[in-house]
Amino acid sequence: MFYKDERLALFIDGSNLYAAAKALGFDIDYKLLRQEFMRRGKLLRAFYYTALLENDEYSPIRPLVDWLHYNGFTMVTKPAKEYTDSMGRRKVKGNMDIELAVDAMELAPRVDHIVLFSGDGDFRPLVESLQRQGVRVSVVSTIRSQPPMISDELRRQADNFIELSDLKEVIGRPPRDTDVDDSAVAANG
Repeated sequence: MFYKDERLALFIDGSNLYAAAKALGFDIDYKLLRQEFMRRGKLLRAFYYTALLENDEYSPIRPLVDWLHYNGFTMVTKPAKEYTDSMGRRKVKGNMDIELAVDAMELAPRVDHIVLFSGDGDFRPLVESLQRQGVRVSVVSTIRSQPPMISDELRRQADNFIELSDLKEVIGRPPRDTDVDDSAVAANG
């Protein structure tokens, strides 16, 4: 699936990857993830996309964002929007799809292979466009959760589908007891 001399870029939909790993019962060790893909090819960039709650005193994802920023990841963040739904429940909206798509399109002429960490079917047209530009696209998500975390359309469009649970031994660590995670924006509405 990978060639040693190909130029790679990783595009990580933070809340989507978090939800998939949680559904499989493990946390991602991002240092190991980056090392794994550096081993598979010439890693040019590793992007991580997430929305942040700006008005909270403490955001549970801030330590992860800071760590990733200082450890070789290009962080793409924006303020999450808070709202109250019709049932009076507090909800958070922080969709990063457009930012990820624009960055992937801009980088496409400089890479051979893009690895998309998301199962969101909204990315199918992006994958198709990248392929028309000559870029191979692998998608990392899971079909082993109930329900599966990857849309069938996205899985079919990708050049390669990488089952996240197959990477567990390489990039996983047991989940922590505390819920410090990307779940605050996992409901990318």
